[in-house]
Amino acid sequence: MVQEKVILLVEDNPADVTLTIRALKKANILNEIAVARDGVEALDYLFGNAIQGGHGVRSLPAVVLLDLKLPKIDGLEVLKRVRENPLTKTLPVVVLTTSREEKDVVSSYELGCNSYVRKPVDFNQFAEAIRQLGLYWLVINEAPPDRKA
Repeated sequence: MVQEKVILLVEDNPADVTLTIRALKKANILNEIAVARDGVEALDYLFGNAIQGGHGVRSLPAVVLLDLKLPKIDGLEVLKRVRENPLTKTLPVVVLTTSREEKDVVSSYELGCNSYVRKPVDFNQFAEAIRQLGLYWLVINEAPPDRKA
């Protein structure tokens, strides 16, 4: 795969970060992966409050993989702010969480997530879910025109 678009992984659990990155590499998804470990870091990354890697203006990620249970600002609030901003309102956001609560599923879709995926416990199932997500959002899906954050 061509390495051009960034995947923003918003995840506070170091083990889940490691598993997600491993699963993406196993699926030959070679895109750069930026990791935000809480909701504040995610919003800073998306809206440029924290200049990452010395770059001023950067492209938005190809997709955001967003956990819901985050410190500082939870995933639903991150999603709400992403959808409220004209610059990021069409950004693909996949909720990737362990939550099985119906209210989280409903709230995520009401706030405009593109997909809601429960993390499987088994690594092989998890790796397959990540592979399918990566292929769909990075290869198959037709994204809106690129915008700068």
